[in-house]
Formats: sequence, structure tokens, C-alpha cells
Amino acid sequence: MKKGLFQLQYELEAVQPYTEHGSDNGAKLFADSIDEPAVKETIDRLTKMGFKDTMRWLNANNGMRGETLVLPLTCQTPEAISYRIGKNKPKLLCISRPLHTVENLDECLYAANWAIPDGAYLWCHSMTALLKRKLTLKRYPWGISHLIVLMNYLWDRVCPKLKLTRRLYFGITHGKNRTMNRVELIGRLYRAGFEVIDENFHDGEFFLTARKVKDPVDDMAPTGSPLIHLRRIGLNGKEIVVHKFRTMYTYSEYVQPYIYHYQSLERGGKFKDDYRVNFWGRILRRTWLDELPMIWNMLRGDLKLVGVRPLSRQYFSLYTPEMQALRVKAKPGLLPPFYYERKTPETLDEVQESERRYMEAYLKSPFATDWKYFWGIVGNIIFKRKHSA
Repeated sequence: MKKGLFQLQYELEAVQPYTEHGSDNGAKLFADSIDEPAVKETIDRLTKMGFKDTMRWLNANNGMRGETLVLPLTCQTPEAISYRIGKNKPKLLCISRPLHTVENLDECLYAANWAIPDGAYLWCHSMTALLKRKLTLKRYPWGISHLIVLMNYLWDRVCPKLKLTRRLYFGITHGKNRTMNRVELIGRLYRAGFEVIDENFHDGEFFLTARKVKDPVDDMAPTGSPLIHLRRIGLNGKEIVVHKFRTMYTYSEYVQPYIYHYQSLERGGKFKDDYRVNFWGRILRRTWLDELPMIWNMLRGDLKLVGVRPLSRQYFSLYTPEMQALRVKAKPGLLPPFYYERKTPETLDEVQESERRYMEAYLKSPFATDWKYFWGIVGNIIFKRKHSA
């Protein structure tokens, strides 16, 4: 008799190694910079072993072994993690339980952060959404497999994120076999105060190594619903909350420092090949529908129709001090000067220069400047097919 879908994670060794979209950009990042020989040796061993051998090693090394502490598979609550670490100060913490099977994952990662010293390393692993899809398509006949993939998407990806179905989902599954993509897993680690230094796929499994760099983030709930609320820099440097339809994977907002560090910038100062944007997000951005909720921000007075783009604090920090001081002298806008330019700005410096020209003109003549920019932007959108970035 065939095994059910919930047992597929234990058959990962049957899947050929492959590269998930965008993962080459993150593989082999800082692993060579680990200055603890014992830690580096353990991570190298875990990363190179097959999935079965990795699980055998973890099971055989539960508890403290030198500078490494391995948490057993039974540790899946914050209290259990804190208790198992106890007074130990491991330089490397290995979580043997796959992350997608932990119900209170954020709380558990927070507990791990609080229990280990600054600079210590975390090693973990999980199945990703793409891995799970490949396993399903490999296991079942065509047609049936695609139906299962659709049902799995609705049940294991959509239901855990919607308020109406979240409680029902976790009440039935207790969080086991959730489906999370690579971006979400990385985002969860960053939210918990870790910096990802290595990620790779092999033997049908996704492995992550991270370093504790700060305390967990204390902020609003992650953007899991279709309507998201983002903190941005507004007039006079005051923080505002803007509303948009979600176009990125869950937890993408925490991955921005990671993307910036390892990805180059493209036109408009946006990230090149930004794999945080999902399929539906690309459609929404091309049709400008993702910006519709920001009309509410305009009605509230947080934004105006034309103005510099409302930026996150991390992206705002990339600007020069002069531009930071200049752009907070007016409200951000729904239609940024970027779309007015005849030649599309291709670097962050060019974007800043475009915004400088707008801000200097706006401060001299607000109405005339916005009137000119508005019709120029509308013309570029209609005739040059510019779309939401």
C-alpha cells in the first residue's frame, strides 16, 4: 500500500539533487568565514552527508558533544528547547527536527536565540514547497499528482496563513508537514535574530546555517494575509504604515538585508532577480493592482499622489545622508519620480539623482511640480508601459 503524503519527508533520499530557483545566489556564502574549527568541521560533515546519514548522525549525537549541542526530534516547543539547552553555551546548535514539522516555529527559533551566546551558530534543515511538489509529482500518476499538488497548496500553504482557517488547520495538523518556501524559511531565521551564512540543497533537502547576530525582532505580525501593512519612512522621518496587496512570499520583509548583501541592484535601485516576488505578485505589479490599498494612505494624509517612494528603514539607510535629509521634507507619494524620467534610472545613485531633482523642484513650487510630474508619469505608464516595481 502506498504511503500518504504526510510520510514523504522521510523519503527525501529518493529525490535527485537539484537547484531551487534563486538558490545559487545564496549557496556557499560565509561558511569559510567560520573561525571555530570544530564548528566548521561539524557543519561541513552535516552538509556533505546524505539525508539518511545526517539523521543517523543527529540521532547518535543527541545532547552536548564538545562545542556542539544537538536537539532531539522530540524538541518542538519553546519550553523544551530552553530546557534542553539549559546552562550549556554551545557554539553550534543543531536542530534535528525538520522545521516544517514544528508548530510554534517562530517561538522555538526565538527560544534558541535567547539560549545561545552571541556569535553562536545554528544549523537546521527543512523540506521546501518546491521539494514537496517534486516529490508528489514523482510519486503519483499525472493528473492525480497535479490535483494533490493543488489540494496541498490550498491546505498546507493557504490555510495556515488566513485568520479564518488558521486555528482549524493547526487544530487538526498541529503544524506537522506545513509547506514553506525557501524565502519564508530564511525570513523566519532573520526575524529570530540570525544571519544566514550558508544555504544549499542536496539529497532532496534544504540545509541552512546561521549565526546569532542580535535579539529577535519585536514588530508587527509577519505579512501572511493578502493585505499587508508595511512600516515606511514618511514626512519628517516619522514612521508610517502603508497598505498594499501582498506580492511577495511570507516573511519576505525580513530577508531584505540578506538580498541586498548577496544580490546586485537593477533598474530603479530595486533588487535584481528578486525571487521574493511570487507568481501572483508579478501579475499584480504589472497591472498596478498591488498599489490600490495605498489610496487609503492618501485619504489619511500619509501619502500624496506624486512623491518619492515610501522606503523601509533598511532601504532608506542605503541613501546618502544628504538625500535622507532632503526626501523627508515632503510626504512620500504613490507615483514616484522614477516613472517620470525619459531614461529609466539603472543604479541607486541615478535613483537618488532623480529624486533630488524632484524634491528640489517640489520645495520651490509644490503644485506646479506635481502637476508636471503627474502627466509625465501617466504618459510613460500608458505609452511606455511602465509598471509597479
